[in-house]
Amino acid sequence: MSAELDLSLGPIAYEDTGGDGPVVVLLHGLTQDGTLWRHVVADLRADFRCVVPTLPEGSHRKPMRAEAELTPQSVADLVAEFLDRLDLTDVTLVENDSGRAQTVAVQHPERLARLVLVACEALDNYPPGLPGKLLVLAARIPGGLNAVVRLLALKSLRRLPIGLGAMTKRPVPDEVVDGWLEPLLTDPAIRRDLRRYLLGTRKGELVEAAEGLRAFDRPALVVWAEDDLLMPRDHGLRLAALLPQGRLVEIADSRTLIPEDQPTALVKALRKFIRDTLRPASSGPEPTRPS
Repeated sequence: MSAELDLSLGPIAYEDTGGDGPVVVLLHGLTQDGTLWRHVVADLRADFRCVVPTLPEGSHRKPMRAEAELTPQSVADLVAEFLDRLDLTDVTLVENDSGRAQTVAVQHPERLARLVLVACEALDNYPPGLPGKLLVLAARIPGGLNAVVRLLALKSLRRLPIGLGAMTKRPVPDEVVDGWLEPLLTDPAIRRDLRRYLLGTRKGELVEAAEGLRAFDRPALVVWAEDDLLMPRDHGLRLAALLPQGRLVEIADSRTLIPEDQPTALVKALRKFIRDTLRPASSGPEPTRPS
């Protein structure tokens, strides 16, 4: 089911597979939308209720309110508001690439049963790598963001280190990438939203969030890519060590976007983690999967 919620920052589109299974909320990164999770959702939906919002991080179709504060912090607050409005409880919150789920877990843990951090920004790694640095630099230059997005949209450059070549080992289908970039290419208000978000980043906020994870007393899984070029391998180790119930899984033959490079391995890790940490009294019977 495709739907939309009108929240404090503006309208948020989302996909909801429905059903009575444990709730898994999946968050994407910058200049992506919920289609990042298409392979993962296709597998999980038989046993889990998958809810996938498209956050205002550059690939959203409708602009946020011009007067609304749009920063990484406000987007973390928006995720909490989204969970509240849908009355989602015992949520497994999963995020790839971006680092906002850490802030949600620290500041708004009330609806979370468990946390999954998948190859994401953390600690002092912001902006991560050349693609992130290009976007942040472009946001500070009049017209710069438009120029960089048009550069990233060139199909001949998509596999280079300035773009998705730094984030995946396998090409993301052009139609998926086109969908991610179209709002930025066609709507100045979406570029305005992304610029506000990038300029609203506060130095040290992810360091503070990581330290706050010491108090997150619920099951947590850190999934890291062994061949990641953007997210340092030791950050996965450090995040898992900071979390009181943290555990680490490393995925071979993948870069940052594990849902694109190794969705089957990621699903296997998610299923095992949720199965091992389900609370029967609140979540019902463990999900089953035909062999």
